[in-house]
Amino acid sequence: MLRTIVVLAALISTLLAGQVAAQERGPVTHLPMPRFVSLKVGEANVRRGPSLTHRIDWVFKRKGMPLEVTGEYGHWRRVRDRDGVGGWVHYSLLSGVRTVIVEVDMTPLYQRRDATSPVNVHFEAGVIARIDQCLVEWCRLRAEGYRGWAARASLWGLRPGELVE
Repeated sequence: MLRTIVVLAALISTLLAGQVAAQERGPVTHLPMPRFVSLKVGEANVRRGPSLTHRIDWVFKRKGMPLEVTGEYGHWRRVRDRDGVGGWVHYSLLSGVRTVIVEVDMTPLYQRRDATSPVNVHFEAGVIARIDQCLVEWCRLRAEGYRGWAARASLWGLRPGELVE
């Protein structure tokens, strides 16, 4: 029995080490890739390539909007929004502050991590909220003067299984 436990522990340790080693890191920042950040400014040019000489394809106009970083080159980050739209943005326009965007219209924000608890407010689809904490099924959010818990499944801006403290 003890031998079986030791073998299982070694196997689990090996698998976990493989997962950590397999996680891609950015060549510039050495931070996990992909990862989520937020837009620091109210307007940011999104370029076709990582320099000021590249054409502007989009302009993001929502301060705090969550974006997924999928690439790095010098001072530039390749990002995409929840619709998959993106390109290259200068790193100075991005923030490490974690936010999410509500995807399900009239998402309830509960007082506690319990769907039977009182509702503080209902958020419309598109509301951007700051993350205080995210657990497996619930995220504690704040936006527009309200705080509370929302079901994680109704939000965009988190990696699958990611916990935010």
